[in-house]
Amino acid sequence: MVKSAAVERWFASTKPPSEAALRRVRELILGADPSMRERIQYGITFSSTKSGDFAAFVRYSESGVNLRLMRGRRLHGRYPHLEGATVKRMRIADEKEASARAVELRSMVKEWCALGDAASAKATARRTAASGRPRRKGEP
Repeated sequence: MVKSAAVERWFASTKPPSEAALRRVRELILGADPSMRERIQYGITFSSTKSGDFAAFVRYSESGVNLRLMRGRRLHGRYPHLEGATVKRMRIADEKEASARAVELRSMVKEWCALGDAASAKATARRTAASGRPRRKGEP
């Protein structure tokens, strides 16, 4: 699990009221897949892979965790604590609740990473197929 020094500095300077819960959710997300990374952007923490942003901690100055999934509608698994029709989010009250949702959070991350892997494989297959086709008249 790769933790960002910039995110550690963010925790130190921001001192969110639910820091223990935020850190637990962070640990679960980063630990769920080795491709998951984190960064600070727009003053908030983002968890992402090469295929895009997974989630961000929003409204961190309030108590509890408000995890916003950037493209949460892509997830098709059964996630009972995922809320929202267009913008998906998960609210977690404290560190104990974060631990209780560990399986659900890990499953969401794994599905997200699998979606990115599948999209990457499709793109590679398209490029390979395109490079093997006969050239059309006028193509270089």
